Amino acid sequence: MLPREFETALQTILEQLTGLPEAWALTGSVGMVLQGMPLQVHDIDVQTSPLGAIQIQQRLEGWMVEPVRQVESSFMRSLLGRAVVEGVEVEIIGGVQKRLEGGGLEEPVNVAEHRRWVEWRGLNVPVLVLEYEAEAYRRMGRLEKAEKIRRWLDSTKPLD
Repeated sequence: MLPREFETALQTILEQLTGLPEAWALTGSVGMVLQGMPLQVHDIDVQTSPLGAIQIQQRLEGWMVEPVRQVESSFMRSLLGRAVVEGVEVEIIGGVQKRLEGGGLEEPVNVAEHRRWVEWRGLNVPVLVLEYEAEAYRRMGRLEKAEKIRRWLDSTKPLD
């Protein structure tokens, strides 16, 4: 279950992003909770393409507190912006490129290839598939989070 303020914020975000031309999906803890995983949520993460990040920034203009800009770490590069909707922090993440072993960067993630739709309050909500999330966290060096997702997935698989 999501805390009430997250439900209110998510409702607002979904209304604002209806009909967005670029593919997007919820990622992180809110996306995981909407897929049934029991977690505490701290913010709402929305992942998309570079163009999608700009489109979302425009749709959430009145809530933006940090404009979308490029950020880079030893594990990845992306666009990142922040909004606060109904008191909840929202991260806009665009064009995620994970670092390859040789130091280069892979092509930006195609969100449409890694999303599924879940029903929430009568709405279809795009979320990143948990198997993909586990691998993404592993590649970003967040091994504990990746293992937590993996264990939960293993525990929910039907027995043959």
